[in-house]
Amino acid sequence: MGRPRRYGRAVTRETTETLIIGAGPSGLAVAACLAQRGAPFTQVDAASAVGSSWRGHYDRLHLHTARAHSGLPGLPFPEHLPRYPSRDQVIAYLEAYAAHHGLQPRLGVTVRRARREADAWAVETDAGGFTARHLVVATGYNAVPRRPTFPGEASFPGRVLHSRDYRTGATFRGQRAVVVGNGNSGAEIALDLWEQGASAVTLVLGGPRYVVPREVAGVSAQQVSLAYARLPRRLADAIARRTTRLALGDLRPWGFREPEAGPITEVERHGRVALIDVGTIALIKQGRIATLPGLARFEGADVVSPDGRRVPADVVVLATGYQAGLAAFLDGADAVLDDRGYPRWHGAACPPLPGLFFAGFRNPATGALRESGLEAERIAAAIAGR
Repeated sequence: MGRPRRYGRAVTRETTETLIIGAGPSGLAVAACLAQRGAPFTQVDAASAVGSSWRGHYDRLHLHTARAHSGLPGLPFPEHLPRYPSRDQVIAYLEAYAAHHGLQPRLGVTVRRARREADAWAVETDAGGFTARHLVVATGYNAVPRRPTFPGEASFPGRVLHSRDYRTGATFRGQRAVVVGNGNSGAEIALDLWEQGASAVTLVLGGPRYVVPREVAGVSAQQVSLAYARLPRRLADAIARRTTRLALGDLRPWGFREPEAGPITEVERHGRVALIDVGTIALIKQGRIATLPGLARFEGADVVSPDGRRVPADVVVLATGYQAGLAAFLDGADAVLDDRGYPRWHGAACPPLPGLFFAGFRNPATGALRESGLEAERIAAAIAGR
């Protein structure tokens, strides 16, 4: 597709009923649901292949949710896969999903600007323009790395990298590693570094967070969360708080702190899911992975915690999260985003900006892929119904 032709001040754009931005799990799910309803659409993605966010994750990553509850609409995960598929298995599934539904997103197309114009959406890309009645934004929960800087970092002689650029602990075998961040990525990267032979591993815990095992007695954390979802929030919080303490014991001696709000409220109000442990906690209790309460600054080759503890390091991995980055291309974003930069509406039309839908911007304890599928069904039904 060439660039839009200009006649005087006018710009010609390709017209489509629905434009989907993104060909990750959520974008593919919406496209499949629209295709099943016979609703026309066009799909674009800046990457060169579907599922680009999964392709960029570290090698050790597995789904933290069970295969049986993580399939997208119209095609479950293959039954021969393990209960928690690997990164490569998820990528293969997404490729198969696109092929199964006959999806052909236009890849390598970057959206520059999307704005409401009269009764439609005008979208400019580096490969041309579109006019669409409906706009589905599925650019990903983890689109832009959140990369803080610290005093003294510029003079640190080792390597500092964001978790987006981390692939395997084998790269750092024999080195002293510090991982900043007590979310799922930080905990699993710390585990990977230890398994791959780092000489010392320290996990910087940061703020309060609940910790739960991936499964207990064959019941996955996701299945437990699905049961909690049926209860009143106050009751679910009380039960969840109690069971998280029973599952792994009191983790305060190792520096872990619980949030003031209950586990369910933490997710719904602040978007902070529990750390789903896949083996890191046992190594911490055994003294094989150390912990720090925070990172205040670098001093020479050391990282220094707020309470003055010092840890020498050769490499520091910042598992400090991501931002959605929606305001960078979406005009009027302030009217539909919360204070964290994520949509206020999920899987439903946004009243302030007619014809706009967001897909895949939640990280619920019940499973991001599962929720993406449910959102896709609602979005497709709303679009087809109009």
